[in-house]
Amino acid sequence: MTREVPVGTADDLAPGQRKLVFVDGGSIVLFNIEGQMHAIDNSCPHNGASLASGPLEGYMVRCPAHGLRFDVRSGCMQGAGGLKLTTFPVRAVEGKLLVSVMETPASIQA
Repeated sequence: MTREVPVGTADDLAPGQRKLVFVDGGSIVLFNIEGQMHAIDNSCPHNGASLASGPLEGYMVRCPAHGLRFDVRSGCMQGAGGLKLTTFPVRAVEGKLLVSVMETPASIQA
């Protein structure tokens, strides 16, 4: 099951900008690319390095640790059979940015 978590306002993220947010003890990087919002896990699936400061070339973010490149739209690494990072649906509702995340036992309240 998923839930939507508010992570700021749409005005916080102009085209070409990124923002690091913290949700349920993890971190997510939001990107505004040409007016479209994208959200990825901040942890590279190769060795856990932070992707928040990785260079962005079009829709491809490069891991600063080892240079692996991932498409922020799909999470897929370039090439067949590569690693994949977690992406999150993100949308603006009434000026607020909402990221959809999976429910975890710790985030479910009785």
